[in-house]
Amino acid sequence: MSLGSSVPIPCQRHAVVLQRLLAVVDGGGPASAVRENDVMTTAPPMPTEPCPFCAIVVGTEPAQVVFESPTSVAFLDRRPLFHGHSLVVPRRHAVTLADLAAEEVGPFWLDVQHISAAMPSLLGGQGTFVANNNTVSQSVAHLHVHVVPRSKGDGLRGFFWPRTTYADGEEAQVASILREGLSSHP
Repeated sequence: MSLGSSVPIPCQRHAVVLQRLLAVVDGGGPASAVRENDVMTTAPPMPTEPCPFCAIVVGTEPAQVVFESPTSVAFLDRRPLFHGHSLVVPRRHAVTLADLAAEEVGPFWLDVQHISAAMPSLLGGQGTFVANNNTVSQSVAHLHVHVVPRSKGDGLRGFFWPRTTYADGEEAQVASILREGLSSHP
């Protein structure tokens, strides 16, 4: 039995129910995995509290939804930097980008790209700022990407955190660590 790619798992609580159901139907199986497209994948960590973004995805929490696809839902941020500031979330609960299933990464970021490309002309802007936090400063523990309309002179200056510099030789050392570590990952 498989869930198929057309059945999104909006949050971990639903995934746990599906895991148990699949274990019964399949006559057993690992309790820590969800079967999707006949491939076992580890489910992201279960939220300790109800996830407000999962509630928006399933329609039990009100939001100004601006875009929907089989992979993503985008809605207006309730405390926007500028009017039109939107959050793009995967339908299936994932806390961070690392928790997003590999087969969902491409479609999710294509949706972000689509929204980012369309926003300036739709809202009379000149560009967008696209940002994603993983864990630190992440106010809701559900992967979300901010797409913010921008125009020259809008008041935002670079990033929202202090910049730093490298000491002599430090830049090459950090680059080497990243090159080595990243080359060993798929």
